[in-house]
Amino acid sequence: MANWDREELELKKGHGWKSKPGKKIFVGDRGAIRLDYPEDWVVIPDDDSIKFYDKQPPDDDTCLAVSYMRLPPVDLSGLPLTEMLKVALNGDTRPVYAKSEPYIIKRDDLELAWFEISFIDPLQQRDCRSRLCIGRGSYIQPLLTMEIWTDELDLYGPVWDDVLASLQLGAYIDDPTRGPILH
Repeated sequence: MANWDREELELKKGHGWKSKPGKKIFVGDRGAIRLDYPEDWVVIPDDDSIKFYDKQPPDDDTCLAVSYMRLPPVDLSGLPLTEMLKVALNGDTRPVYAKSEPYIIKRDDLELAWFEISFIDPLQQRDCRSRLCIGRGSYIQPLLTMEIWTDELDLYGPVWDDVLASLQLGAYIDDPTRGPILH
């Protein structure tokens, strides 16, 4: 994940890219991962993820981090995503005072599982929610995390919902200026 190149391309007339008004489309690795995010957010590659901030850091209020890895072409249905999430959450050292039940999303093209944990941020002494999602589809496994201040859930919770709803995996694009070929 450390070798990211940002490239903005001029789209061809009649391209096949579609997103909701007020959103931009992020496409990683020519379509290994694709999602919509708010058009005024700042995108910054990190060593292990792409981060989407509501404002330029350090003035940001929330951050969505997205990474993925390729899976071997084997049947992993016997390895439940919720169990993988539980293992990941067991290593969390924050002072968690609540954890949601798992949210499960199954579509024809992918499956997702996510949890929300609640804690008091030790630096700002502010109530925070952390959302952690893992998925599987087209031999791609995404990991998405988002930190949201509890008093801003109404503002940023819908961003999380839109990201998960728009997420596509393994929809490779030959010509990114043309977009997906619609049949």
